[in-house]
Amino acid sequence: MSNRSEIPVRTRYAPSPTGPQHIGGIRSALFGWLFARHHGGQFILRIEDTDQKRSVPGSLERILESFEWLGMDIDEGPQVGGDYGPYIQSERLELYQTWAKRLVEQGTAYKCFATTEDLAEMRASGGGYDRRYRDISAEQADRLEAQGKPYVIRFKMPLSGQTTGVDMIRGEVVFENAQLQDAVLLKSDGFPTYHLAHIVDDYHMKISHVTRAVEWLPSFPLHIQIWEALGWEKPQFTHLPVLLNPNGKGKLSKRKQQFAADGKSVPVLAHEFIAAGYLPEAVMNFLTNIGWNFGDNREVFTTQEAIERFQLEDVNPANSAYPIAKLDWLNSQYIQDAAVDDLARRLKPVLEAAGYAVDDDLLRRVVPLLQVRLKTLNDVVAMAGFFFADWQAFEAPPSEVLIQRKMDSAAAATVLSGAIPVLQRLDDFGSETQHSVMAAYAKDIGYKNGQVFGSLRAAVTGQRVSPPTFETMEILGRTESIRRIELALQALKERA
Repeated sequence: MSNRSEIPVRTRYAPSPTGPQHIGGIRSALFGWLFARHHGGQFILRIEDTDQKRSVPGSLERILESFEWLGMDIDEGPQVGGDYGPYIQSERLELYQTWAKRLVEQGTAYKCFATTEDLAEMRASGGGYDRRYRDISAEQADRLEAQGKPYVIRFKMPLSGQTTGVDMIRGEVVFENAQLQDAVLLKSDGFPTYHLAHIVDDYHMKISHVTRAVEWLPSFPLHIQIWEALGWEKPQFTHLPVLLNPNGKGKLSKRKQQFAADGKSVPVLAHEFIAAGYLPEAVMNFLTNIGWNFGDNREVFTTQEAIERFQLEDVNPANSAYPIAKLDWLNSQYIQDAAVDDLARRLKPVLEAAGYAVDDDLLRRVVPLLQVRLKTLNDVVAMAGFFFADWQAFEAPPSEVLIQRKMDSAAAATVLSGAIPVLQRLDDFGSETQHSVMAAYAKDIGYKNGQVFGSLRAAVTGQRVSPPTFETMEILGRTESIRRIELALQALKERA
């Protein structure tokens, strides 16, 4: 793990409450959670709401819902409590202000009175903040403050030399100090910036390992310098690779809709995965496998199995294209492996949301026919919704659905009309008996199995794609199956 293995592992996820959870943020949280669970440590949720203008009401609730759905338990946090709270930054302002002032007093930070107009002029001249207040005396700063001039507190970044840090998956990283500005630590409204707040919180909450997106790597030297100025022992850092668009070009956007190669809309927000019919176990497996490898050439594994093997050092630092097709495949594997009662429980609300009244016993009979055919829970509506529709309201499908390849209307009618007496004579209406007898029937009348079976499928389900024909007819029963075939014959006759 690390040379600090004697220190209890405490990781955290610290999102801003600015709207729905992006799947990239969830993955960062997941890697920190897996690491903590592997080492028997704690996982903390902290809400970084210091940018009050961007905070969106209800965001915390959505974050908690996402974690609950995925099965990622939280040891400490806003609605869990803990020994190091409060866990919402806006409730910790006095702490940040105390340490910002401490840095000013020791000379590693300073009060900056540059106005918005001043900063705009500096940018217009082609540069950033010019450090004009960096070296004013304490007396000058006090005089400007007494005049009522607003100020921010900035950190005094070294003007030369290098800052070296260690990243758990990148090793040693070196930065030139001259390329960095004096960042704002405390804003004029008394709220801290991320640069100060997360360091103060990580220290006081005893965070041992920080996992965050690689976008924060350029700020890493600033954070190292602040840690050292405060005289605190630093946690270990891992800057996780980002998720790229499915085509591998550009970061997976939170706000711009993305599409896979087949034109399918790609879910990128946590609630979109729920709405799209994915299982939480599959999403956890999917995210864990982007940038980390289970080994043994295995792609399907449980969360517990991942916990037993997961180490941050094993994360690949390279950014990865978002393999959404892999999620569809994984989800189908979990659906296939689900117990019938469990899958029925998950499918029921999907069918009910589509307007169907679901009989539990019927659903349990249908589930085994669907398991190898569903990629997502939502597929059940198109695949098997007809089972739960009003049977008496069933209408024959269009002729083009009933007529199979290399057949015409008359041929389809011949196949269906001849099938009725054969089905009526069966002592056993089980699917295997139906299949055997209908295969012999197809041979007798000179048609292929696919033509006969396809016409029967369309007649009894009203659609081209459905669960297996004869298993479907067994569930519908002899009387209802033959009634539907007769409706199909009548439709062919009327449309001839």
